[in-house]
Amino acid sequence: MSAASLDTMTKPGVRPANPCFSSGPCAKRPGWSLDALSGALLGRSHRAPEGRARLNEVITRSRAVLGLPDDWKLGIVPASDTGAVEMVLWSLVGERPVDVLAFESFSATWADDIVNQLHAPAARVLTADYGRLPDLGQVDWAHDVVLAWNGTTSGVRIPDGAPIPRDRDGLVICDATSAAFAMDLPWDRLDVVTWSWQKVLGGEAAHGMLALSPRAVRRLEETPPPRALPKIFRLTAKGRLIEGIFKGDTINTPSMLCVEDALDGLRWAEAVGGLPALIARSQANLAVVADWVAGSDWASFLAADPAERSSTAICLTIVAPWFMALDAATRVRAARRIVSLLEAEGVALDSGSYRDAPPGLRLWGGATVEADDLRALMPWLDWAEALVRAEFA
Repeated sequence: MSAASLDTMTKPGVRPANPCFSSGPCAKRPGWSLDALSGALLGRSHRAPEGRARLNEVITRSRAVLGLPDDWKLGIVPASDTGAVEMVLWSLVGERPVDVLAFESFSATWADDIVNQLHAPAARVLTADYGRLPDLGQVDWAHDVVLAWNGTTSGVRIPDGAPIPRDRDGLVICDATSAAFAMDLPWDRLDVVTWSWQKVLGGEAAHGMLALSPRAVRRLEETPPPRALPKIFRLTAKGRLIEGIFKGDTINTPSMLCVEDALDGLRWAEAVGGLPALIARSQANLAVVADWVAGSDWASFLAADPAERSSTAICLTIVAPWFMALDAATRVRAARRIVSLLEAEGVALDSGSYRDAPPGLRLWGGATVEADDLRALMPWLDWAEALVRAEFA
């Protein structure tokens, strides 16, 4: 289609006020500006009393918003959620057989690490295609179990904790980076939970959070890992948990600018009503997209089962006959063309599906995204699809 033809296509009259729909780093909270960081302890040591207090405040406010049980430990660790997951895998895996649920890119990475890097004995990888969960009925809860609560790259989530027995022999290690602060997590059915600052509360990257149940702490203290650990992964010293990590003594130097931003997001979360309000905001975002999909003749959810559908990483696939008639490489180009049109118009930035996922769209629906912005975006999706259909069909 020529540039002139593009100009004659009627564009929607309303644009999202905030076009940031990236799945990480994610949109800042409504009303955010650089003024929110004016109190950051720049040029100060994170080990000074004031710096340590700010780090501990991130921990205490996170505990309160999430409703973390009193007997759990919560600490700030390096390298975002990836660092937190790798830390616990290297520290905990090996004591007993392990089952890994692999149903999207990141959980597949954890499976590869466990099998090919850690060489865990009797490891089982339970897989599913994008848009589906593995059969949870096949999990042996006497094993250690590694899972992602929400598939950031597939738009599929574990609906609830019912399949996980409260009385179990193994540990449940949960990557909750795109679930924490947007979904109810069954703390009594989990043992290790990780997330990052850059997802649901829209914080800056590079810092992870690690939550440990008493059972996980007991394993760390009583069963040393069957491998050498670099300093950045060490959670114990002389057979005891390094308690300072869970009071604001970080393993390496954190960014105090990012700390201030994390505190701003937590204060906003408290101000809007805490966890129930954050969950409701995310569910409202999913509802906007679901209403649009119900009337669409070209788009569908990648997650077919509504009960398993993510409210944060909202993944859409293109099902129109013109698109399905294309070869695989051309489908990728057509989907990217839709994304590029949206970006060129400034109505949706970073809205393409993850590189390993089926070609389509991925719209972040976490709590910092306004439902009105998604509502304004939906007609633009139809506009971009119509243009691309004319080009490729």
